[in-house]
Formats: sequence, C-alpha cells, structure tokens
Amino acid sequence: MRMYDLIMKKRNGAALSAEEIDWMVAEYTADKIPDYQMSAMMMAVYFQGMTGEETAALTMAMARSGDMLDLSAIEGVKADKHSTGGVGDKTSIALMPMVAACGLKIAKMSGRGLGHTGGTIDKLESFPGFSTEISTAHFIEQVNRIGISIMGQTLSLAPADKKLYALRDVTATVDNLSLIASSIMSKKLASGADAIVLDVKTGSGAFMKKEEDAFALAREMVMLGKSAGRKTIAVVTDMDQPLGCAVGNALEVKEAIETLRGNGPEDFVTLCMTLGTQMLLAGGKAETNKQAEEMLRRVIEDGSALRKLAQFVEAQGGNASAVYDTSLLPQASLVEEIRSEEEGYLTRMVCDEVGTCALMLGGGRETKESEIDLSVGLMLQKKVGDYVKKGDAIAAIYANDEGKLAMAKTRFLKACYFGEKAPERGSFIKGIVR
Repeated sequence: MRMYDLIMKKRNGAALSAEEIDWMVAEYTADKIPDYQMSAMMMAVYFQGMTGEETAALTMAMARSGDMLDLSAIEGVKADKHSTGGVGDKTSIALMPMVAACGLKIAKMSGRGLGHTGGTIDKLESFPGFSTEISTAHFIEQVNRIGISIMGQTLSLAPADKKLYALRDVTATVDNLSLIASSIMSKKLASGADAIVLDVKTGSGAFMKKEEDAFALAREMVMLGKSAGRKTIAVVTDMDQPLGCAVGNALEVKEAIETLRGNGPEDFVTLCMTLGTQMLLAGGKAETNKQAEEMLRRVIEDGSALRKLAQFVEAQGGNASAVYDTSLLPQASLVEEIRSEEEGYLTRMVCDEVGTCALMLGGGRETKESEIDLSVGLMLQKKVGDYVKKGDAIAAIYANDEGKLAMAKTRFLKACYFGEKAPERGSFIKGIVR
C-alpha cells in the first residue's frame, strides 16, 4: 500500500477499507508515515467524513496500536465511566464508590487534566499520599479485593491516538465527529471494561456547545462500543453552568465527599444517580431504573459509599482520614466572597469563563508542564435562576496569591448576567442513548 493512494482515495470521497486503515495506523504509529501525509489524510477526513464502518475500523486500529488491558482475571462484569469534560466535573470521585458499594466492579483508567482544573487523577491527589502509579497486577488485585481501582493511563495505551490527536490539534482537524468519537472510544476499549457509560456534556462549558452535536457524538460512541462487543450507554447532560458548586481540585473532592454524606448539590446528585443507574443496569446489578435508584440511595444512607471511598483511597496510598475530616485536604490561604454589583435574577453564568477563573488562580494547566495548586478555586453560592440582591455573595474565591485573586474576581463578575425575569430552565438530563 501507498499512503499517497489512500489520501487520494479519501480526498475523492471514497471509503477506506478496514485493511487500509489498519495499515495506515500501524505505519504511522511506527513513524513510517510522515506527519505531512497524515495531516493531509486528516484534512481529507475532515471534509469528506467517514462511514460508520470506517470509524469503527479506525477506533479498533488505534485501540490495538498499543497494549489492550486484559481484565479477565477480575471476577464478574467490569464497568467504566467516561465524561467528555466540563467545569466542576468531579463526578467519578462520588459516583465510582457509590456504584462499587452496590457490588459492581469498577476498573477505570483515567488521565490528568489540561485546562481549567485537573483531571480525576489530579483531584484524587488532593488526598495526601494518593497515587495512581500502580502496576496492572496491583490494579486487578485491588478491584477483586475491594471492587474499585483507578490507575493512570500508560504511554502504551492507544499510542496512535496520542500521535493523531497531537497532529489534529495543530492542523485544525480536531472538530470532526468520527475523529472525536474514535479518539475517546479507542482508549475506553483498550482499557478493557465490559460495560461503558458515557457522560456527554453540552452547553457553554462543554466541548459540544450544541445539543444536537452532543447527541450525534453520543450515538456515534454508543455505536462504536457496541460494534466492539461492549455494553455502552450514553447520557447527554447540561453544562451551561458549572456542575454543583465547587470548581477547583480539593474543593471538588470536598463536594464529592459531602454528596456521599447525603448533602450534595441537586444537579450533581441528579447526575450521579442517573449515571449510577445506567451503570448498574449495564452491569447487570439491577433490572429496573427504580431498583437501581433504590440501591444507590441505600449506599449513601447507610454510609457504605463513603466507606468505599475511604477504602479506595487507603488502598492506593492515600490518607483515608481526609475522607472523614476534609480539613486534611489542601487549604487555600486566602478566601474572599464575590459580591454582586447588580440586582435581579441570575440569568446566565458563562461556564467556560468560570473555568478560566479557576485556571487563573492556578487550579489547572496551561501546558503539560504546569504545576497545579490543588487548594484554589471557587465555591458558587448562587446558581442560574436564583434571585440576587446587590451586595449578595455570588461565590467565594479560594486563592494563594492576591493578584491572581483580584484578576479572577473581575473575570467572574463579567461572566454573570442578570435580568428582571427568571430564566427558563431546561432539563438537566437531556436524554439517554442506548
């Protein structure tokens, strides 16, 4: 085969065969196809699109480009959850212990964040001593023993996707449905779970700003999961304002803990219950939505979900005492309330701008080399739809630098819009794709 011929074929709108895609991905991963030719292919795909068969072949070729995690040594069904990302998304930290406490095995590979806050791994490192740098043997043993483990993604997991994404990022070819879906699902399929639940965000704080685009991505990823023989469900959820009230690593961990104590914000509890229900159904632990919801409520009420989080933290070297005493989590030296300069209904909060405020405080990475300050962030005291009087506290800002605090405060106020009428509030759960 010649890459030139494949580029021309795709440029002219024809579909590539599975054999051609396998060859192309293998050769590119082995550095035998230059970046300039793969860039041309990605641009051809961007304009011509890919069929479902092509997308499935690309996904599996990228998944097989490195290690495929074999979880057969774990007893029973293994479940995983993936979010397309948003502001204040601490879902895994509360959801995983809830589901594990219901008896479903959680075997999750996760990554670090590059953006407004850290990823799940960064947030979990708010627990002193916690580490996801564990061996596969440790990972499997821990899931068998306590029902839950999260380890960092290895360099050998879908290496083709890492190379392709870096190339797409600098050639304006990120925004293509097939390429987005195959990138996400190649890593999920290589991670070895039997059941995958996807949280696809839509709104101003999400990658997919438009609801119809989020549903299209959800359908594409469910198709890819099913074509690989995995039980796959996607839930499309709102990200037009931050999830819950906490934005910032240790602050989000604290909110997840409060949720496991039964004191979580309404939207975050709704999300955890919805995703948890779908995971229990996909994993065969419940037969109906009602049964699954009752199971999840029970593990919060009897404290077993909170104990499961402590057990999980301890098993991975963390200080489990911080689960019960959150003052042991990283603490910011400066805390200041942001007070409203206007009066009226909070009609809009530009979600990604709130995320940028956390980034400015030091809560996220602008480059891969950036150091994260786990203690900083914001705690919202008002949400969209609330009536705000002039001088009311809208949020509290947590910082370790007065200059950064002042800049973030100014930016936050500009992200809030007020009106005389209460805004219409759409449903938080937009739909479920099976």
